[in-house]
Amino acid sequence: MLRRKAFSFAFADNTAGISTLIYNFSAMKRLILLVLFASVISPFVIAKTQKSGPLVHTFSIVARDPQTGEMGVAVQSHWFSVGSIVTWAEAGVGAIATQSFVEPAYGQNGLALMRTGTSAPNALVQLLKEDKARNVRQVAFIDAQGRVAAWTGAKDIQAAGDIVGKPANGQVVAAGLDDAAGDGMVHIGEGYSVQANMMLNENIWPAMDKAFRETKGELVDRMLAALDAAQSAGGDIRGKQSAAIVIVKAKSSGKPWQDRIFDLRVDDNPLPLKELRRLVALQRAYNHMNAGDLATEKGDKEGALREYGAAEQIARNTPDVPASRLNEMMYWHAVALVNMNRVEEALPIFKQVFTADKNWATMTPRLPKVGQLPDDQQVLAKIMAQAGS
Repeated sequence: MLRRKAFSFAFADNTAGISTLIYNFSAMKRLILLVLFASVISPFVIAKTQKSGPLVHTFSIVARDPQTGEMGVAVQSHWFSVGSIVTWAEAGVGAIATQSFVEPAYGQNGLALMRTGTSAPNALVQLLKEDKARNVRQVAFIDAQGRVAAWTGAKDIQAAGDIVGKPANGQVVAAGLDDAAGDGMVHIGEGYSVQANMMLNENIWPAMDKAFRETKGELVDRMLAALDAAQSAGGDIRGKQSAAIVIVKAKSSGKPWQDRIFDLRVDDNPLPLKELRRLVALQRAYNHMNAGDLATEKGDKEGALREYGAAEQIARNTPDVPASRLNEMMYWHAVALVNMNRVEEALPIFKQVFTADKNWATMTPRLPKVGQLPDDQQVLAKIMAQAGS
């Protein structure tokens, strides 16, 4: 009897009258039908009977750059692979951090709502109203217009709190939910939100707020500064383990793989923020490498030379970059020089690369056949001479 009542309650809004039918079937048929109905429940509903997810207590930031329109989310936690469930972002739509007793559905469903034009505050409030475990959640939304909303549940493990960026009039709106007395408060602002729970002290999110506001540079630099400030102020009371950052373009190209400027995760590392910074620097370099490849594809020799050279320079200035990464950037820089008829400048670079790894010398004669180097035997001989005997 109890099982029948529980089933009828969970599906009353969508499957009126179905429970009587189900209990006329065998136990196996009941299970199959249950699975089928679960698959068609509205994607905007966070299951009311679902247990809370992983205990991802952490600190994070969602933010938008008002100049470029880029949006992103960054996080650190003492939890394995925090980026796989906390960080959500989509170009032209918004960015989301969902943490504490994490419910990943806030990410997928929040982006879906904002994609249809719902503002970040309205999207967050709608999903909170459907979540009976909201008092243990911590969630922040930002949309493509820079509207931001954050929620810290009343039963998040202390120290816990959030700060949202102030709108133009300087006022931050605090809105409760009609049916959530004592559960928490939605803070509504503009530009960014920082949030943290299970922290060592209550200085964490104010330190993040200050660092983000006062740091100059690109969005990624300001977000990393906020994470570093949180850790310096005490961080997660359990320590540190993983970190992640996702930054997307202001507008969608319709090709999601082209719209992510940074999409990096450190899943398990004793110094996750240090490693995340290294990966951000490498991503910057490879963004130039990708642009160089595109220029090569389009026959833009000057563009290829410029982009490959920029990638090499970034890699040289980044600590702890493996030699093999730098070698490849140097190699394609040298190839671009040859394609610009600057062979003599390229030869010392080829020599350094070939000395480090003979496989590059093995591959080089294959390039003229596919148009990546001039089909000129004298030029090729000069290049191959750098490999020695």
